[in-house]
Amino acid sequence: MDAAQERGRIVVGVDGSLAAEDALRYAVTEARRRGLAVRAVVAYEPPDAWMSSYGVPLLADSDEIRQSVEDAMRTRVEAVLRELAADDRAVPLEVVAVTGPAAWVLEQEATGAELLVVGHRGRGALRSRLLGSVGLSVVLRAPCPVTVVPTPQRVEEPTADEAAIVAGPLPVGPIA
Repeated sequence: MDAAQERGRIVVGVDGSLAAEDALRYAVTEARRRGLAVRAVVAYEPPDAWMSSYGVPLLADSDEIRQSVEDAMRTRVEAVLRELAADDRAVPLEVVAVTGPAAWVLEQEATGAELLVVGHRGRGALRSRLLGSVGLSVVLRAPCPVTVVPTPQRVEEPTADEAAIVAGPLPVGPIA
């Protein structure tokens, strides 16, 4: 067992969204700083699981589905890692897919972790100020500290009218 595994890990929720990519970047950088490993967790629910209750056979084996989800997420994670500094790319990282609702899966995976990291999903000006249901659930129930990584706001150039409003009226007379 290496030093990072002995000291713990950081769990990060990933789902392929931009918010999750921001959370992954944060988790990897923080893991490097602390000398920890990262466990990137994608929660999923098989789309045809309800069918078995009615005697209809599943369309795919559950291991096949899990492996497919895990492989797809591993590809996304590797793409994000290529953008990071060499020191961050050296952080031990594993990607796992776990069946279940996202909040529950992350809470379970965070057992024994030193930190759980999730992204903040912004959906418009008002809704982006509110924490999503997964973020709220893990903040309230996780067995370790939680970091919710905000999505950076895109800076747009103001129009001439907007710039004039922000700048205010031009001063008249001498400036003391």
